[in-house]
Amino acid sequence: MGSSNRMRDAFVVKTTEHLSVPLTGNAVKLVVVADTHSEPHRRAAALIAREKPDRILHAGDIGNLAVIDALAKIAPTSAVRGNIDAETSETPDALTIDLVDGDAIRLRILLLHIAVNGPKLRADAARRAHAAHAGLVICGHSHVPFVGRDRDLAVFNPGSIGPRRFHLPIVFGVLELAAGRITLKHVDCETGEQWLP
Repeated sequence: MGSSNRMRDAFVVKTTEHLSVPLTGNAVKLVVVADTHSEPHRRAAALIAREKPDRILHAGDIGNLAVIDALAKIAPTSAVRGNIDAETSETPDALTIDLVDGDAIRLRILLLHIAVNGPKLRADAARRAHAAHAGLVICGHSHVPFVGRDRDLAVFNPGSIGPRRFHLPIVFGVLELAAGRITLKHVDCETGEQWLP
């Protein structure tokens, strides 16, 4: 077994926190990043700011926590710990996020670092999402941008805005909930355009 498999298998979700994000005028926009590894792409901050997000979510493998401070200058930022990150009180292992309109929850998200094997949800991530009554799982770790469904859950991986891995694009995700409709997309940090596979 390689060291990356031992690291992946040793990463255990221990702490989960909860966050509510209110809709403004029946809409909310989240930018989702992951796997910055202390070195976000040089254009990432400007492109994220261009989206005018209500909140930024970081799906782990942050590296230096100064990354979170820089993102927080654009919009309130919440992050979970990735397998390269130290355990701190600032970064739980998982986060449930309710997008709320008044008293109604429009979408519950489970944010964690490791959740998929290829295009399929890991059994532990699916169990955690079901226990939390989440409809969407957002994760990082693979650096592979992905939007899909597995079982009865939607899955969104924003890809990575950190150093390039193999031939993968350097991208972040955008989740928008407006008028009851959810849209998910990826933005390419090198071109500034929407990234499509």
